[in-house]
Parts: sequence; structure tokens; C-alpha cells
Amino acid sequence: MILSSINLKNFRSHKDTYLNFSDKLNFIIGGNGQGKTTVLEGIYYLCTSKSNNSKTDIEAVSFNEAGFELNGIFNDLTESKVRIFYSVADNKKYYFKDAKLISRSTDIIGIFPVVILTPSDHSITQGSPAERRKFVDSVISQASENYLKTLLDYSKTLRQRSSLLFQLKDNRKKNLLDELDAWTEKLIESGLSIINYRLNFVANFIKFITASYNIIMGNDEVPGLRYSYLGNYEGCELKEEFARLIELKRDEELRRSSNLVGPHRDDFILEINNLSLKTFGSQGQHKTFQVVLRFAEFFYLKEVMGVVPLFLLDDIFGELDTKRSQRISGYLRELGQAFITMTDFTNLTFIQRNENDRYINLNSGAVVYG
Repeated sequence: MILSSINLKNFRSHKDTYLNFSDKLNFIIGGNGQGKTTVLEGIYYLCTSKSNNSKTDIEAVSFNEAGFELNGIFNDLTESKVRIFYSVADNKKYYFKDAKLISRSTDIIGIFPVVILTPSDHSITQGSPAERRKFVDSVISQASENYLKTLLDYSKTLRQRSSLLFQLKDNRKKNLLDELDAWTEKLIESGLSIINYRLNFVANFIKFITASYNIIMGNDEVPGLRYSYLGNYEGCELKEEFARLIELKRDEELRRSSNLVGPHRDDFILEINNLSLKTFGSQGQHKTFQVVLRFAEFFYLKEVMGVVPLFLLDDIFGELDTKRSQRISGYLRELGQAFITMTDFTNLTFIQRNENDRYINLNSGAVVYG
């Protein structure tokens, strides 16, 4: 899959910027505040209908403008034209694919697979379990529409059950307790589906982590990934254990009005040489693992979906030593189309250049191709 061009209108610092791309590596170069990262955000919007770094669409609108517009042309077996328009007055976003309005974001996820590596990825290896769940869920959701639907259904069940637990805090009526049992059954059903998806994912994904880690770091260290679920349960009667834990936590759930058992509380343990990365890893190991996870995601999606994802890298070389940077630079050649932002090219002699690459310099709204 190739993104041929993008047009950003009233999108953050871009008033009306048109860029066309190489089908290989695209280096987007410019000083701070020139809109390099915003270009990647625009690409991510086209692929997912959402921003990768802000919670609301209105944040992306240029100052004192009525909305923003993004246009992109994708080429695979056929050409696809994507247009996104956001209106401040309506506080509504419209996503068009080939002039057809797509109203649900769930119908967009996975059409144009994308992988993005940014400095904020430190939260995956160093942050809370929620950050690792978010990473894993986003990867599986791009590859599986059924998983995404199950995840959304599970989230709805959590909200309904939480509301009911709150009602039961001061009112233990039988009809409410019966309703709680019904929602608990539904929680277990969709929760088990999520756990099984994640178990299969981890079993398959580890080979992509290992392959990428070996290319970047060699064979001196062995990476690992474990799924810790239902209190690190490892038995075979998963449904019975799920129900038992919920029953065990029943009084506490009622007291706290909170769902205390299920895949929304699970974690994914990243390891190097069988030691927890979060507990024992150095800063260099953390940064390397963050890069490895995104390369692994790329090759996983490519194999499972049969489509080559877009790969976006936002200013990552400044945080890596020369050896790792050289390895990653060479590894980029094994990808399809990639977009790499950087502030300066002069001190990055380790970058392997190719005549098919494109160098795009952004300076005060002007675009210069190198």
C-alpha cells in the first residue's frame, strides 16, 4: 500500500500544504515548529480517522479557522481517495472514501494499516499496564475486525456493569442483583474471547519481536513477551476461574462500584534475558524495545493482513546511539513506504541514502524537495 500524496488545509500550522511522496523512504526535514510531526499526524488521520496525539479534533484546527480538511490518495491494487473534513461549528468530522461517507470509525480501522513510532512510545515499556494493553489492542484491532467489535462490546459491558454496581451500593434489590448476574455472564463471555485473542496474538507476535531485536541488537540478548491475565492464571478451565474470581471479588466490587476482574486489568510483561524490562532495563534497552515493538507490529500486520502498512517514525534517531541508528537505518530498507521526520540531515551520515528516497524540507510554510 502506498500513500501518493496528502493535502493539509487549516490543519495546525499548515494552511494549505500539498506533499507528494516516494514509494520508498520519505525524509521530512525541518526545524522545530515547521509542521513535520503534523504531517505524520495527518497521515495517521487518513488511515484511522483519528489523531495519534490529541484527544479532540478541534485541537488540530488552525487558529481562528472554521475547520480543517485532509485529502490523500492511496494506491494498492486500485486507487483510493480519502477526504476528512472537520467542522468547528458542528463539532463533527466527516470521513469520505472515494466520495462515499463512512460514518463509523470501526469501518475504517484496518482498511489502510499504519504503524507509528513516536517519542511517546516510552509509555509502552515504562508506563502502566493500560499503555501495554492499548498497544496490543491497537495491533490486533487493525488485523481483526471481530476483535475490535468484541473489544467495543466488552467496554460497553464494563460501563453498564459499573453503573449497576453503583446503584447496588445503596440498594440491594433482587431485580438489580439479577441484572448484575446477567451482565456478569456477558462480561465473562466477551472477556474470554478477548483473552483468547490475546493469547494467540502473543504466541504469534513473539517471533516478530525476536527477529527484529536480533537485527537491531544481534543475538547477545533474548527478548520476551508474556501475557499476565486473571491474576496470572495458567490453568485450563479459564471460564470457571474467571467466574470464581468475580465471585471472590463480589463484595469488594459492590463496595467500590468498580469492575475488578477481567482483561481490562491484565498486563503484558516485556523481558530481556527473562528479566522484566520495566524493572531492570536500561534506558537504551527501553528505547530499543520500543523501536523493536513497532517493527514487529509492521511485519506482523504485513503477514496477517497481506497488505504492506505505512510506517511513520517521528524524530527517533536523536535518542539512539550511532550503532543502533545504523542498524535501524538499514532495517528501514526492508519496509515498504516509510515517513521519517528529523530536524537536521547534516549530522546523520549513518542514514543509508537511495536515489528513490524523497527529501522534503519544510520551512515557514514552503516545501522544497531535495
